[in-house]
Amino acid sequence: MAGHSHAANVAIRKGAQDKKRGKLFSKLAKEIIVSAKMGGGDLDSNPRLRLAIQKAKSQSMPKDTIQRALDRGTGNIEGLTYEELSMEGYGPSGVAVMAEVLTDNRNRAASEIRHAYQKGNGNLGAQGCVSYLFNKRGVVFVNSTDEDGVVMVALEAGAEDYTMEDNGIEILCSPEEFEGVVTALEESPFEVASADLLLIPDTRVSVRGKDAAAVLRLIDLLDDCDDVQKVHHNAEFDETELENL
Repeated sequence: MAGHSHAANVAIRKGAQDKKRGKLFSKLAKEIIVSAKMGGGDLDSNPRLRLAIQKAKSQSMPKDTIQRALDRGTGNIEGLTYEELSMEGYGPSGVAVMAEVLTDNRNRAASEIRHAYQKGNGNLGAQGCVSYLFNKRGVVFVNSTDEDGVVMVALEAGAEDYTMEDNGIEILCSPEEFEGVVTALEESPFEVASADLLLIPDTRVSVRGKDAAAVLRLIDLLDDCDDVQKVHHNAEFDETELENL
């Protein structure tokens, strides 16, 4: 089985983004708050919350900050109420771009995200204009090249597909099987490097050179919006070019 590295294409320039610690922690805290509010504060019965806290810990978010977000989500302390929505449109070269949003002010978020699209030479579209191009999938990356061992554990737990990478194996599964696949791999001898629910495009648009730089700029502009949690796109980059862009 083979295909494009979904994690690599989604997490473009993640290192640069992670340097913005304050903004990153704010986004992580929002996800913890919403996850706890929707599914309760029990990590064993709320996989979304468990994943949110795992992400926060992986980014060295302070324990008291995590606990404060958890308390706000469970109602132990008062806090803002966040709304989930998606804003979608097109970027340069006709690339489909979707922003997942958590906000306490829909109008403010819409204005900021619309401005980012305009500044990045994109166009914010109507709800549903590009979402049909994407499917939600669980994406798990394992730090191992033991193809037989990792794949056997993943497939038995409900995984659908996998891709061999230079430094590990990327596992794909349905959202319904995501929790079981992650748990099975975590309980195995293999190291789970990352696990997330992502919107994976059915087809990709190849972008090169100046077009690739323009798309990356729009992604960065959207990432910089305080209310944007994730940015999904169907661009396919030449990874050898990225270092020079």
